[in-house]
Amino acid sequence: MENHTEALTAFNRLLNIMDELREKCPWDKKQTMQSLRNLTIEETYELADAILENDLKGVKEELGDLMLHMVFYAKIGSEKKAFDVADVLNEVCEKLINRHPHIYGDVEVADEEEVKLNWEKLKLKEGKKSVLGGVPKSLPAMVKAYRIQEKVKQVGFEWETKEQVWDKVKEEIDELKDAQKNETLERVSDEFGDVLFSLINYARFIKVDPETALEKTNKKFIKRFQEMEATALEKQKPLSEMTLEEMDAIWNIVKQNIR
Repeated sequence: MENHTEALTAFNRLLNIMDELREKCPWDKKQTMQSLRNLTIEETYELADAILENDLKGVKEELGDLMLHMVFYAKIGSEKKAFDVADVLNEVCEKLINRHPHIYGDVEVADEEEVKLNWEKLKLKEGKKSVLGGVPKSLPAMVKAYRIQEKVKQVGFEWETKEQVWDKVKEEIDELKDAQKNETLERVSDEFGDVLFSLINYARFIKVDPETALEKTNKKFIKRFQEMEATALEKQKPLSEMTLEEMDAIWNIVKQNIR
């Protein structure tokens, strides 16, 4: 069990430091919620990178940075007399209690899927007009598509098998091919978006996180390409002066070596 006394002491220390910085530091005094927004997004991606790299030291550091940001927003909220950190924490505690009646009430659930289904039903009871209302507008498109599909699944809007989903992928690819023959670029773009959306849905059915899968592929490509650049440097012939066949030969060697 985590030492709550130690955790509370550390959190109180952070709150005190935030008070001092907001009062005395020229940079911290100038910050607004709007000015912090992009920095918070950057910190979130840094945490995501550390998680993907399984860098626990990095995860700890990035969690600290994000915790600072959360305290910073709460401090600004307090100055505006809108809310303080206690309001924030109490509200999320009440939300967790209300949305976990199988823990804090007499509701029984069979598995994780039933928990998620109840969660969406409770959100609608709380006044949410749509199951998609909680999907942030500024989420990256791939993550947003995945979340949308997860949300509508909770109300039963879902294919039954992965084979049906794959058939939909093939249907969308055919429509993209047809659009390229005599349609506008806008129509082609629309059809390409449909292909991506259906592929993300298929990834979800086969238990693959498409965002993580693509980022791993990005990292793999970067590593291989940089190895290819290094090999070209050893040959004293830059890639820009090589034929595609020469580059492809190096690529295949690098690919085998990295494997």
